[in-house]
Amino acid sequence: MPLIVLDAGHGGANPGATYKGRKESEDALALTLAVGSILEENGVDVYYTRTTDIYESPYQKAQEGNEVGGDYFVSIHRNSSPYPNQYSGVESLVYNRYGAAARMAYNINAGLEQVGFVNLGVNERPNLVVLNSTNIPAVLVEVGFINTDADNELFDSRFDEIARAIADGILESV
Repeated sequence: MPLIVLDAGHGGANPGATYKGRKESEDALALTLAVGSILEENGVDVYYTRTTDIYESPYQKAQEGNEVGGDYFVSIHRNSSPYPNQYSGVESLVYNRYGAAARMAYNINAGLEQVGFVNLGVNERPNLVVLNSTNIPAVLVEVGFINTDADNELFDSRFDEIARAIADGILESV
């Protein structure tokens, strides 16, 4: 079975985006642990870059993924926009739109769309460290906008289905 490196975005002194007391780092960690549990139940080996509220730089996280010999790197985040309730939906970011990472990103987005999120697509972001410093296919998933009330309602009310959709997108890809 493949080794999936799961990265909960941000952490520790870096909470990521915040909104009405909600922290991206906390949402990302909870979702990452839930996704990992589903993958492990399906016989997949999982390496977590963090399982508690600590901070490591994106470069450190990418290096960990390389050092443990992961087959895929999946970083879980929440998106944010300049104004509350401006945008809604999921987006996956990849180094480029071709190959294994892009296929996984499309599979994850399709599953999250089935849960009820608007699918904002798979977009290239070659400047992101966790995408350009990993030696393995890497995907950064933005699971809804943390400063959009409807996305938070969906995140909270369908949390288990969201975790399942991400895990299924990974499983379908490996």
